[in-house]
Amino acid sequence: MVKLSAELIEQAAQYTNPVRDRELDLRGYKIPVLENLGATLDQFDTVDFSDNEIRKLDGFPLLKRLKTLLMNNNRICRIGENLELSLPSLRELILTSNNIQELGDLEPLTSVKTLSLLSLLRNPVTNKKHYRLYVIHKIPQIRVLDFQKVKLKERQEAEKMFKGKRGAQLAKDIAKQSKTFTPGMAAQLEKKRAGPSHADVEAIKNAIAKATSLAEVERLKGMLQAGQIPGQQDGAGVEEEEEEEEEGHTPQMDAQVEEVEDMEQDPHVNGS
Repeated sequence: MVKLSAELIEQAAQYTNPVRDRELDLRGYKIPVLENLGATLDQFDTVDFSDNEIRKLDGFPLLKRLKTLLMNNNRICRIGENLELSLPSLRELILTSNNIQELGDLEPLTSVKTLSLLSLLRNPVTNKKHYRLYVIHKIPQIRVLDFQKVKLKERQEAEKMFKGKRGAQLAKDIAKQSKTFTPGMAAQLEKKRAGPSHADVEAIKNAIAKATSLAEVERLKGMLQAGQIPGQQDGAGVEEEEEEEEEGHTPQMDAQVEEVEDMEQDPHVNGS
């Protein structure tokens, strides 16, 4: 990967493109982060960042002249806030072939009131239900979406779908955002996927076998659903009932033990 430095910006190709805009060509350098763009001295109408490794659309200084951003074939999954403050003239944003997942991830674009052309082709978000009408509703000034002109009929359908309290609730319901990374989350997810260990399964079986009533079995079941392992967090309570092991034992309890044994044999539980 190549750092987007002032030197790289100065050495990159600059030319007048077919629509007579001044363009800076930064495509194909495998740039991971947008930075140091103040070195452009706000001299370009268009900047081409195609075919890089950019993950987040942010890091812009104030660029009053810039009106077209070509960001296709990157790895963008997040859009920064307040783009309208840094790019007050942005009209065209090409995000074809990136990794934007959820409709809620598009929310930062709703404040870019100058945006009239947007492409999200070959992003997972385009497969979401009501995708096109939702974008038209949230960015009402958009004229071209995914290289298709927005028709009056689509505007009317979007207005009808998201009108009133029910429409607002629908927009809220479908505007899910991708989860951001939280330190330690990966380890927690891995533990969840792996399921209880063999020792945990034995503890569960022993606790159920020692239960003296169906109420106790139900209490143990509640502990398991809360992620607690009998004999660890609640070991004292189990020891108190050891002396009553044989009293009140029922076939239903045996069934609970068999159920846990089935868990032990389940490859999904043991993570195999």
